[in-house]
Amino acid sequence: MDQPSSTTRRLIILGSTGSIGTQTLQVVNTINTLHDNGNWPWRFQITGLAAGSNTTLLAQQAQQYAVDSVALNQGSIPASLNTARAYQGPDAAEQLVSNTPCDLVVSAIVGVAGLGATLKAVSQGTPVALANKETLVAAGELIVPLAKQTGAHLLPVDSEHAAIWQCLASASGQNQLVPPCTLGNEISRIVLTASGGPFRTLTRDAVYNATPAQALNHPTWSMGAKVTIDSASLTNKALEIIEAHWLFGLGADRISAIVHPQSIVHSFVEFADGSVIAQLGAPDMRCPIQVALTWPQRASQRASNRLDLATLNNLDFEPPDFDRFPALNLACRVIQCQGTSGAIFNAANEIAVEAFLKETIAFGYIPELTSLVMDQIPATPIKSLDDVLNADRQARACAKDLLACPSVGPRKTTS
Repeated sequence: MDQPSSTTRRLIILGSTGSIGTQTLQVVNTINTLHDNGNWPWRFQITGLAAGSNTTLLAQQAQQYAVDSVALNQGSIPASLNTARAYQGPDAAEQLVSNTPCDLVVSAIVGVAGLGATLKAVSQGTPVALANKETLVAAGELIVPLAKQTGAHLLPVDSEHAAIWQCLASASGQNQLVPPCTLGNEISRIVLTASGGPFRTLTRDAVYNATPAQALNHPTWSMGAKVTIDSASLTNKALEIIEAHWLFGLGADRISAIVHPQSIVHSFVEFADGSVIAQLGAPDMRCPIQVALTWPQRASQRASNRLDLATLNNLDFEPPDFDRFPALNLACRVIQCQGTSGAIFNAANEIAVEAFLKETIAFGYIPELTSLVMDQIPATPIKSLDDVLNADRQARACAKDLLACPSVGPRKTTS
């Protein structure tokens, strides 16, 4: 591939039309403005954009940022879009990464749809700003060894993992510790914070029978529907615990979660000597995106909202309720089983969330269905991407069969 100039960092954004993708472009605008004003050594050049089906926004982005290469998973790219290369179909994003010069790939495609493209970037030794937690949940056993082999950094964009990364870098006195890594005995544990979602104070029955409208009404974050539902059930936190296992090389006994409704403290690192370091910030995803995009430097201007400490009246913390939110238990099960268990867990949950949004099952049945699928499909070792994709297909088929079985599901009320 062509080498960039010393004043250019080439960027591919996978999932450019989604929430993380559009916020990434806002960060790009901030950094490029800094550079143009003489306050930053380099600017971003967007060399590739990939989207799912939002052709209109993809075309607007490509035109605005003079992008040469685009990819679309579903639908057709309009002939009027003047790009040098346009890829279409299920493997479009992977083709984009294979054939487009870049220095950093932002992986923000929801679900396993972006797995092939992310794997391709890692195989090429390209750093990946990882906003898609399903990548490591489903295929951590494949991606992490490959990243260590090729030297591809996995720069966490999830606010919790970005917080842990920053805490560890601060404690070490330098900014060279980059995932995937394996933390030593000086780290007692890492603690991920969870907002608790909209159902934090509701009874078990009220949570079980919550409606889609209630579940989509997140009190803190603005996210896509799938992530918002996962957050309401704390499945999102289960996924993040699994992701943390792969990023930082810790067992389930050294990773925990705590409910923090204000979403100001994003994670903690507890050291063996008793010290605890936390990372604070406004609940704004542009902050961790910017940290990943500008690493190993920090920009002198922020794209995100500013945290005003003077306005903080209190910071509350409470243990998660595993009875009301049983999805958290599944994270430990996946870490212990390894192999394709993460792919099975993730796929079953996606089918369950789809069914809930169609109002065919109760909210509380989402983790129950996921657990049933994990019971029926044994985890096997991962040797290739095909192993992950086969497990994903099997889990989806099993979940749909269970939903169609009157004796098992769907359930819309508690017994």
